[in-house]
Amino acid sequence: MASTAATIDLPVAPERVWQLIGGFDSLPDWLPYISASVAAGGGRVRRLENEDGGVIVERLVAFDDAARSYSYAILEAPFPVTDYLSTLSVHEVPDQPDASRVVWSGTFTPAGVGEAEAAALFHGIYADGLAALRDTLAS
Repeated sequence: MASTAATIDLPVAPERVWQLIGGFDSLPDWLPYISASVAAGGGRVRRLENEDGGVIVERLVAFDDAARSYSYAILEAPFPVTDYLSTLSVHEVPDQPDASRVVWSGTFTPAGVGEAEAAALFHGIYADGLAALRDTLAS
């Protein structure tokens, strides 16, 4: 099993960041390469469409509003992995009450590619996503 994570510190209070990203169906609000998200399964499944028309279906596995964290599994996607589980979380930065640390992490089993290649793929997705979050919050 492989894993990767990306982290970003933002000059924005954790509550404000969580308000933007904490909804499981909110990716199009801050992630420009996700053009649509359609909720299903009582809000526990999301069908995402990317800018190229690709489809990704994910299921919410855990949600903790107080801890500002949720985890999800991929049910359907064009990625070369299985057993994918990812967590998106927002934390306070010690001694900086108006700053947030956002962590996007995942574990997965590569399928047809090496661990390094699969980890690099998701690290790029997470890092690009967190940069987009920074840009959205700055606008």
